[in-house]
Amino acid sequence: MAVYSIRDLETLSGVKAHTIRMWEKRYGLLTPQRTDTNIRYYLDKDVKMLLNAALLNRHGYKISRIACMTQRQMHDAVLEITEKKVDRELHSDTLTLSMLDLDEEKFDAIIRQRIRDYGFKVTMMEVIFPFLNRLNVLWMTGSIMPVQENYIAGLIRQKIYVAIDSLPHPTQPRGTFVLYLPEDEEHELSSLFIQFLLRDNNFRVINLGRNVSLDDLIQATDIHRPEYIFTLINEGHFKESVKEYIERLSLHCRNSIILLSGIQISQQQIKSRMNWVTFDGLDDILDYINDLP
Repeated sequence: MAVYSIRDLETLSGVKAHTIRMWEKRYGLLTPQRTDTNIRYYLDKDVKMLLNAALLNRHGYKISRIACMTQRQMHDAVLEITEKKVDRELHSDTLTLSMLDLDEEKFDAIIRQRIRDYGFKVTMMEVIFPFLNRLNVLWMTGSIMPVQENYIAGLIRQKIYVAIDSLPHPTQPRGTFVLYLPEDEEHELSSLFIQFLLRDNNFRVINLGRNVSLDDLIQATDIHRPEYIFTLINEGHFKESVKEYIERLSLHCRNSIILLSGIQISQQQIKSRMNWVTFDGLDDILDYINDLP
């Protein structure tokens, strides 16, 4: 059973700690547990209650009204808002609830509806990735458990695989990309989505997957002779510095244009030079892909 501090609740819901305390005292919205030393802590049911209350409050419901609602009434009101409105914060709230509940049906209903209404690419850009950014914050603050993150990442991965499989292989590709993640890089959702975007733009894609050594990458590029190599560097667990790693990569793959993005690229302010190009985020990558000949 997970337990949460009031700071965890603040991070999960976006509601300030002093507001949460006020909702507790004035409206009885939550009933925190107490340790032997009288420190508040909260359970899963409190997190779910707060997320639903915060969502309804942001969409015009007064807390006094929310506090009087049954669980069923609250669920129906949230569902009605979710079905009618397209809102990044709303989607993050509802997807967070499905993650905490390990509720595939709820997650699937939200994503399927958005894909039907707006297409897969827009759903990824405007729903999934803002949610993943929130997930990163929750992970870093310890507000979610690994099993919850892994569960929701697996569901998203399935959606991307289905979208990639639905695309035809290009008969006259615009060029060839090799995609890979370096050693110790585990999070592949962004890389898989890049694969979808490239295939959707009529490029041939060889995705080597994650945890690829530089020697293995060099062998693959010798076989396929790609015009482009794409990678994400978020963890940065290299024997040398990230810049030294990129310089070695650039030297060994001098006949390809190397596209680089990720947290380490941004934090270390690595700039484009020689045969590599750096990007600050997904929008920049998408613009670059669209402008390719």
